[in-house]
Amino acid sequence: MINKGEGFIVFKKNIKDNDLFIKLLSKNDELISGIVYGGNSSKKKSIYQIGYFIEFSIIQKNKNAPFVITGEIIKPYISSIINDQFKSYSLLSLISLVNNSILEGQRLSNLYISVKDLVDIISKNNKWISFYCVWLFNLLKIIGYQIDYTNKKDFKYFNLFTQDFEKLSTNKSIIFPHRILRNKENINFNEIKAVFTIFKSIYTKNHLDNINYKMPINFINFEKKIINTLERL
Repeated sequence: MINKGEGFIVFKKNIKDNDLFIKLLSKNDELISGIVYGGNSSKKKSIYQIGYFIEFSIIQKNKNAPFVITGEIIKPYISSIINDQFKSYSLLSLISLVNNSILEGQRLSNLYISVKDLVDIISKNNKWISFYCVWLFNLLKIIGYQIDYTNKKDFKYFNLFTQDFEKLSTNKSIIFPHRILRNKENINFNEIKAVFTIFKSIYTKNHLDNINYKMPINFINFEKKIINTLERL
């Protein structure tokens, strides 16, 4: 069996000598894993890096054999992300959330294109934080926990306990960051903090608690990086 496709590398691990075990989020919104023979050699290791997009081929000799993957780098290229501290933190955060959101054998419609579009935006733009925030709430929609904030513009508050919008403040609610989710370029500390707080509340209660996971460390590191920077401004 030979299959071809496009994918985003979300995990890699050295095995044996120069061989790699990798996981790809495919264009078909599925998680695929397999072996890259010689993937850690001097000629190939520049291809198989976490966060890279590749065009790949998969060969499986029989149904009991592991997939064998070969690939070539495609756009969007992420050199501008790797060379920028904030962007690289955001990419690692994104990858960690993808890894926590999908399992092999599962299919989450539109996950791949949402990731590809966001990485492309981050790689090409200096003002990209609001797009990352929008992606967080889009991820909730993709995995089945949408909050319809676009139709709740008249509701100023969001209740973290009931996970619903409110017009009046309570001791369980915070101001919902409607403005930044309209892709506004000028961001502030309170808005970013609210985005992360609300996302974590929904993602943890509805998704991670079901699989006994915690928020990924790379997401937490990015959150701290952004919030601490804005707090000092």
